[in-house]
Amino acid sequence: MPAVFVHGVPETHRIWDAIRSKLSRDDTIAVDLPGFSAPVPDGFGATKDEYAGWLTAEIEKLGEPVDLVGHDWGALLSLRVASTRPDLIRTWCVGGAAIHPDYTWHEFARMWQTPGVGEQFMQAMSGDTLKVQLVASGVPEDAAQVMGDHIDDTMKDCILELYRSAVEVGKEWSPALDNIPANGLLIWGRDDPYMQQTFAEKMSERIGARLISLPDTGHFWPAQRPTEAAAALEDHWAPA
Repeated sequence: MPAVFVHGVPETHRIWDAIRSKLSRDDTIAVDLPGFSAPVPDGFGATKDEYAGWLTAEIEKLGEPVDLVGHDWGALLSLRVASTRPDLIRTWCVGGAAIHPDYTWHEFARMWQTPGVGEQFMQAMSGDTLKVQLVASGVPEDAAQVMGDHIDDTMKDCILELYRSAVEVGKEWSPALDNIPANGLLIWGRDDPYMQQTFAEKMSERIGARLISLPDTGHFWPAQRPTEAAAALEDHWAPA
């Protein structure tokens, strides 16, 4: 059974390169969500439910349960798939985003969710300014260069649509967590400013998943702590 890695915003499959290079297994797949270095299917509206449906369909194509790994929006989508189609999942691991009804979106998300303001923000997100902002958000410089080079207008449009469909995602997707299999792992940057570790702790307690907290680490742990994350994943998969 393969391991499927799902990136977040504003990322592509490349956020997983460092971790995948450190794994002993070679059956890993890092997908690109539609609009994120990948074509947008005809009629695809880039809403949270459309992305969850797309990811479900991609896993179904593999024909066997997978080890699912997600970061940021990839974490939310992975949790949604694991809670609505647990038959598709052997194990799951997420970090950087939790589903909780009391979570309030961070400042950037609220700007993206605001018509007009979000468009202005995306227009300014380009060139050196974009890369400086990514580094300021905790992305290591080499990863920020790669990430910034792949943020285009299509991705920006999809980000706005995704966030505007997800104002109440915590309340809407939280009930289905009762169905999620208890074979999960949470990897968290202890200093994550966008989704505080307290929400990971609450979700861990609710669904019985193990929580690994990475000190001196922010939101972008796949790029900041690839060695530790790869070791945690290998340990997580071993007894499954």
